[in-house]
Amino acid sequence: MVESIAATSLLGHRPVCGRYHSSGFSSTRKLFGVGRIPVPDFIGGKVVRTNFRRLGVKAIKAQAMELTKEVYSSRKEERTIRGFQDGFDIDADRKPGLWPPENKADKPSLHNPLLRQERMGCGWLGAIFEWEGVLIEDNPDLENQAWITLSEEEGQSPLLGYTLRRIEGMKNEQAISEVFCWSRDPAEVKRLASRKEEIYQALQGGIYTFRSGSHEFVNVLMHYKIPMALVATRPRKTLERAIGEIGIKGVFTVIVTAEDVHRGKPDPEMFLYASQQLNFIPERCIVFGNSNLTVEAAHDARMKCVAVASNHPVYELGAADLVVSRLDELSVVDLKNLADIEMAEFGSSEPELEMETEEDDDESYSASSTAAGDDFW
Repeated sequence: MVESIAATSLLGHRPVCGRYHSSGFSSTRKLFGVGRIPVPDFIGGKVVRTNFRRLGVKAIKAQAMELTKEVYSSRKEERTIRGFQDGFDIDADRKPGLWPPENKADKPSLHNPLLRQERMGCGWLGAIFEWEGVLIEDNPDLENQAWITLSEEEGQSPLLGYTLRRIEGMKNEQAISEVFCWSRDPAEVKRLASRKEEIYQALQGGIYTFRSGSHEFVNVLMHYKIPMALVATRPRKTLERAIGEIGIKGVFTVIVTAEDVHRGKPDPEMFLYASQQLNFIPERCIVFGNSNLTVEAAHDARMKCVAVASNHPVYELGAADLVVSRLDELSVVDLKNLADIEMAEFGSSEPELEMETEEDDDESYSASSTAAGDDFW
């Protein structure tokens, strides 16, 4: 009886969760039985020690987790109701921290829920291919020889190896005016670029062959109706003639050539223009290239990149999202995994609710209770 009165007078109220316990007090008086409260012992009317017993910390944390989930669910319902009232246009009224976050692939103007669901799924993706070294066999020595021949014809200084590596993936006009600095006159730059392309076509001989596994992979994407784009820094006339010769005319939904962009790699302009023509957001486009410049340009465009180790060893292409020796090593599942939107793309994520282990709860509570008891008494 003394212990009950002391506990009540010290706390100022009856415990919400817990029970009183003493050797002379009936155990039938229980409130919830999920925890215990500290009980002081009295000898001769003086408090001599405090015995802190275990509280139901785990049960309390579980209740807190449920309350947190209810708060977020109520926010979600409020946002959904407001979206229906406003005709699904909820982007302007979106508040930071709401869950679930906005899906960039979603398009509220599509009132068909099936189409919206298809867009938000990882199967909604587009493929952007480079031409040489990815789909067809490439001989970089012919490209370098064409530049060396042009420099000799124009009486320019000999080109060094590191300079030729620097212009890899660039447009001819870009290399002539910005790297070689042969001329700034637009007409002269255009003449030199056309002459270089003539020299390359003469050296190449107009013979095009698929890389191993490339044709099979393109057929797989056609079977699954995945839109494809082709990008290259060659003139459109040359590229379309090559496509017809190897028998894939009509396969690509979009073809981006040198006439369509101002700059080549590592500028992401080609890939961004291709994604716009495909009507896909950049996050849902996968670029297939064969150099680190391609990887850099794709990532700058917020696209995923698959590197084909044709002219470079695998270990040099580690910055790519995937590295393969042949395109037929990939499957549609691999592409869906790459196109799957990550949480970092949303900006904010749902707070993680973690429950500590029972042992950690007991140790932390006993330590804090002992400290509180010392300060109290």
